[in-house]
Amino acid sequence: KKFFFSGLTAVEKKLAEYKCNTNEAIQLKLVRFPEDLEDDNTTFNPEYSHQVFGDDEVAFGYKGLKILLYYIAGNLSTLFRIEYTSKVNEKFDCVEADDVESKIREIIPPGFCTNTDDFVSLLEKEVNFKPFGMLLHTYSIHNEEAGEDITYQIYKADMTCPGFREYHERLQTFLMWFIETASFIDVDDERWNYFLVFEKYNKDGATLFATVGYMTVYNYYVYPDKTRPRVSQMLILPPFQGEGHGAQLLETVHRYYMSSPTVLDITAEDPSENYVKLRDFVLVKLCQDLLCFAPVKLMQGFSQEMVTEAQQKLKINKQHTRRVYEILRLRATNMGDAEQSRSYRLDVKRRLIGPYKKKQRELAKMRRCLRPEEMTNQLNQIDLNLQREQLEETFQQLVSDYRRVLERLAQA
Repeated sequence: KKFFFSGLTAVEKKLAEYKCNTNEAIQLKLVRFPEDLEDDNTTFNPEYSHQVFGDDEVAFGYKGLKILLYYIAGNLSTLFRIEYTSKVNEKFDCVEADDVESKIREIIPPGFCTNTDDFVSLLEKEVNFKPFGMLLHTYSIHNEEAGEDITYQIYKADMTCPGFREYHERLQTFLMWFIETASFIDVDDERWNYFLVFEKYNKDGATLFATVGYMTVYNYYVYPDKTRPRVSQMLILPPFQGEGHGAQLLETVHRYYMSSPTVLDITAEDPSENYVKLRDFVLVKLCQDLLCFAPVKLMQGFSQEMVTEAQQKLKINKQHTRRVYEILRLRATNMGDAEQSRSYRLDVKRRLIGPYKKKQRELAKMRRCLRPEEMTNQLNQIDLNLQREQLEETFQQLVSDYRRVLERLAQA
């Protein structure tokens, strides 16, 4: 028996060596020049791979597994290859390796290259690639490394643009690696709008375009004759993150819808924490010059005038306008002044306590229907002291988030 157990662990140990973390195994690249293929600095890895490889984010059956997904920077033509140093064998190891290839094939569209030579010859044709759709905005960002300003452009595209459908299929595969709960959208639904960011770069004297990121927005119908665009997905590709492209994209999309009389306001589907921070910055930047947000009016409290003006002029809904008000009021408040700071704190906490009050109303209803011993359990959950602590904690967290927005605004 003893021998059997030690034998088992030896097999287990051996098999454990054939487990690879898929976030490390997947190697992504956006290729502009042939030399990028050999340059490790151009490689980046997924943040997530659980949607393709399961919650453990592990591929079994290989040692030294590399899943290469290389994309030509502009039109995203793909090279897909799998490399490994060794693989388990059914005959010897009595186990089967995961079918990594078919898992990747499920999310990348057909028509990819499997060898480098084909990929490099496609790279030579990249000079013909042009962005899809209508140019909305051009901006430039100073790049320290290159020692020059780099120009970026934002386009609005749709499925009628030749080649866009196929391009979008390649682009959306990145969602799987960088958005935790990503899903592919139904591109045959004409209510989708697509906004794309490209970088202009030079190669052998020609101007080429590289994909930086994109956003999809769904136009919900609001009775009788309005729409409410809802931001669904937004991704700035990792090599471009932290450079301010997200803010440029979101502001451009807002400005695009602002000019439309049929748009009611703009919302977002299940926004991430990062998206909320980005939106705070963009909306405060858009709103700060509205008359209704003048310091003297901010000190008088949140008003219907703010709601109306933000919605009519900037297509911002009431909930987001309230956050903008709180951020701008923080800027106008001297937090060192006891009276001003107390007034600000009460104002924000009054909003925060809303959900608690609702819970208490529900409790009062339950109290009428439940036996006393059933109640104590429910009541313990809502201890007033705990509620105060939570409220204070939420408030402090908000203020520090708001300060970050204001710092960024000061630098903009």
